[in-house]
Amino acid sequence: MANTFAELVFIPAPVIGHIKSIIELARLLVNRDQRLSITVLVIKPPSGSRSGSAIATYIESLANKAIERIRFIELPQDEILPPRDPKAPMTFVNNFINSHCKYVRNIVTDMVSQSQVGYGRVAGFVIDMLCTGMIDLANEFNVPTYVFFTSNAAYLGFELFIQNLCDEQNQDHVIMLFNSDTEIVVPGFVNPLPTKVFPSGFDTKEGLDYVLLTSRKWKEAKGIMVNTFLELETHAIGSLSSYNNVPCMYHVGPILNLERGTTANTDADDVIRWLDGQPDSSVVFLCFGSLGSFDEVQVKEIAHALEQSGHRFLWSLRRPPSPNQTSRATGDYEDPGGILPEGFLERTAGIGKVIGWAPQVAILAHRAVGGFVSHCGWNSILESLWFGVPLATWPIYAEQQMNAFEMVVELGLAVEIKLDHKTDLFSPKSDIVTSKVIESGIRQLMNNIEVRDRMKEMGKMSRATMRERGSSYASVGHLIEDLISNI
Repeated sequence: MANTFAELVFIPAPVIGHIKSIIELARLLVNRDQRLSITVLVIKPPSGSRSGSAIATYIESLANKAIERIRFIELPQDEILPPRDPKAPMTFVNNFINSHCKYVRNIVTDMVSQSQVGYGRVAGFVIDMLCTGMIDLANEFNVPTYVFFTSNAAYLGFELFIQNLCDEQNQDHVIMLFNSDTEIVVPGFVNPLPTKVFPSGFDTKEGLDYVLLTSRKWKEAKGIMVNTFLELETHAIGSLSSYNNVPCMYHVGPILNLERGTTANTDADDVIRWLDGQPDSSVVFLCFGSLGSFDEVQVKEIAHALEQSGHRFLWSLRRPPSPNQTSRATGDYEDPGGILPEGFLERTAGIGKVIGWAPQVAILAHRAVGGFVSHCGWNSILESLWFGVPLATWPIYAEQQMNAFEMVVELGLAVEIKLDHKTDLFSPKSDIVTSKVIESGIRQLMNNIEVRDRMKEMGKMSRATMRERGSSYASVGHLIEDLISNI
């Protein structure tokens, strides 16, 4: 038994941010315990998706490094995809992921039959929060499932709260609540939660059905790993025990990909050199994630705000996807000057820099960066926390509005540009945030000493929690004990 590995089957969702964080979790686990080995089953995005090339490049880079006791297998993909209905995007996502179950079944069958030849005994599935259909597959092999929740404890609690609400009342009532303008008390939040920060998509029957499907399946898992830490979300983590039939919870974060390599973009070194020439904590960095882009009117409002604020800036400006593009991922402008106000680049040449894709980790780690205007994706928030860079919130989609509320109102770790801004990813039209509002937010971001000090202190805690005797270190230890007990 001393030489027997516990083999884990990792199944990430085909989303680059989810894949990076779940693979970092895999690296953490194998580095902590020599008895663990991991097979990552990679679901490729639908053909034609721009994010597919990013995922392929990332997986190839990892495979070339030959990470000890982690191997990657790309799953085949059906030639005919499940039907796609623009009014039911999450149904397509769920069906697309589930279409890979037969391929996972074949691979795991081989792993079980070869457990004495290069494999340990399969000790469990670790699945992304979006891959709940794989729980039934794990049950076929009589092995437990663990869910990796790539967002935070407050949002996990919110989904469990909505499920309880639907079980107690009819769905039509809950949909009406989503479309109202009120506040409700949710256990995971200290303050009443405004309905205006509820995630987009939950206000339809299709969206609510998906929430109920996933939240009920999560409860069938043996454990849920949440990418957060106790010192950050003390109240939210504690509130999870108030829900019935919830699996064992492990706060294992912050799980981050902190590699600062610049090979993904030849202009990255130029960005860092430009930052090298700026004073400490003087630059406001604007970046809105892989799906974050704005139309020309909004771009001009941002430009006017930056110019009027007078602050040094580094702006990752991305081009919206074309109407016939299957993915909502953004791209780079060949000439950003064509969408910016006339003369903007010339007038701000001394204090600002407009770029395309941004090496975000390397930028946030740089001494010159003093503030981060962010879409509030959870990975970006955790990176900002790690480096102690204060945030200004500009959420766009998914649960980002709730993340923004938690950071500004609950925790006092960010300032507000907007809390309730929303863009429909499948019809990217939204209200315009004016230059006056943006400028005010930037000034608060760069001048609020209290928020800056809180962020630096939380940054220290985020690093300490992962070290020996830290709360997340201990939680990961309990998780490993549970995983090993399965064999």
